[in-house]
Amino acid sequence: MFGLEIADLPHLNAILNSTATVLILAGLVAIKSKRERLHIGLMVLALLVSAAFLTSYLIYHGTVGHRETTLEGVAKTLYLILLLTHVVLAAVIVPLILWTVACAVRGRREAHRRWARRTVPLWLYVSVTGVVIYFINF
Repeated sequence: MFGLEIADLPHLNAILNSTATVLILAGLVAIKSKRERLHIGLMVLALLVSAAFLTSYLIYHGTVGHRETTLEGVAKTLYLILLLTHVVLAAVIVPLILWTVACAVRGRREAHRRWARRTVPLWLYVSVTGVVIYFINF
């Protein structure tokens, strides 16, 4: 896979999540600035980067499995709460993103805006917490 070893994938995943976060935020700035074409391009890139992340994540965890944390006590409890919210929202966000995109592609602007107001904060949370979890573990 592009000269990467399985052990390199968590690092790639953090880079992809960070990139997705920046693209999503830039997409928000673009649409608030009424730069619709730029918004569309940035959000398509965010979607592609997130898809690359998901592919890499599934390859890594399908090969390696899960890792146990070395944290203890309160730090472990806080980490597990963060991890739980991240995992649950990561499962929820995929259909939300796809639905939000489908509304845009079909020209249903009001529905797209309504769903994007819910989807974008969750997508950002999942992307950012993914990077935080990476830094806790590596």
